[in-house]
Amino acid sequence: MATITQPWDLVQPAAAGTLEEGNWYALQTRARHEKMVEQRLLERGVTTFLPVVTEVHRWSDRKKTVQVPLFNCYMFAKLAPTNTDRLRVLRVDGVLGLVGGLAGAPYAGAAIPEEQIEAVRTLVEERMPWAPHPFLKIGQRVRVRGGALDGMEGILVARNGNRSLVISVDAIQRSIAVSLAGYSFEVV
Repeated sequence: MATITQPWDLVQPAAAGTLEEGNWYALQTRARHEKMVEQRLLERGVTTFLPVVTEVHRWSDRKKTVQVPLFNCYMFAKLAPTNTDRLRVLRVDGVLGLVGGLAGAPYAGAAIPEEQIEAVRTLVEERMPWAPHPFLKIGQRVRVRGGALDGMEGILVARNGNRSLVISVDAIQRSIAVSLAGYSFEVV
C-alpha cells in the first residue's frame, strides 16, 4: 500500500508504469490543449504537472469561475532522457515539442531543475497572490526565510517600493512574481 505524502498525489494518482525517475521537461502544446494533453499523457503513464490558477471570467449576462493554465501553451512532464520516452510524449496529439532542444538535437529538450518545478508548485498550492513578470536572467538571487515560502529561491525585484520574488522557469522563459511583504530573505 502506497503512502500519500504530497497533496498533489490526491489530485493526480500515479498510473501503472508512471516514471518516477527522470527529469522534468517543458512541453509546448497547441493553444488551449494543455488539459487534454495532460490527460493523454497520464493515460500513457507519464508523470505530468500542469499548474492551473482560478480566474473569474465575466460576460454581459453571467460570470463563471474557471481553471486556466498558469503558462499558456506549456506544461511539464517527467521523463527519462531516452528517445523512447521522448517519442512517447511527442506522439501525443496536441504536443508541439519539447522546449529547449540543442541545434544538433532539436527534440531532446532541456531538463528543468526540480527546484524550479517545486517553486511553481508551491505558489500554486498555497494560492499566493502573483502577477506575470517579464523573464529575468539577471538580478540578485535571494532565498526566503520563514513562512509558507521558506527556502524558496528567486530573483529580488522592487517596484514602487514593493519587494517581490520572481520565480522563473528557464526552459519556457516565463516568470511569475510574488509579493515578499512580511517575509525576510537572505542573499544566496
